[in-house]
Amino acid sequence: MYEENQAQQKWLESFIAQHDGIAGTVHVQRGQDLYLTAAHNIPPNVIAIVARVPRGKGMAGVAQVKKEPVQTCNLQTDETGNIKPGAKAVNAQAAIALPVLDDAGAVRAVVGIAWSKDGEIGSAEEQAMMKLVAALPQ
Repeated sequence: MYEENQAQQKWLESFIAQHDGIAGTVHVQRGQDLYLTAAHNIPPNVIAIVARVPRGKGMAGVAQVKKEPVQTCNLQTDETGNIKPGAKAVNAQAAIALPVLDDAGAVRAVVGIAWSKDGEIGSAEEQAMMKLVAALPQ
């Protein structure tokens, strides 16, 4: 089970709706790892798997290490190695993990959002989303 943050949950649901997404997560960094604090439309078995994400693992972990967005055109068919089997259980296709940086440039969280259609997120939209995730509540 995970420790839900109500402010982040409300923010996540609004962010997903604003971008016509169908699912999403917020993971905050504690120590080296990421911990789930908000989830929308994520199956319970997947929540159990992603409640703690080790540094560098999965899309969120790669975004955490690179400090830049990581995306896939289709969660179901991705072969990059960034998509873990649990993510494929989410009934979604295109997805992006967006690191949330603090004022010093350190990662404080990673926001994930997924859509029901496949396709690439353009760089302008990616950059616009990066600005929005900076407003993630603590």
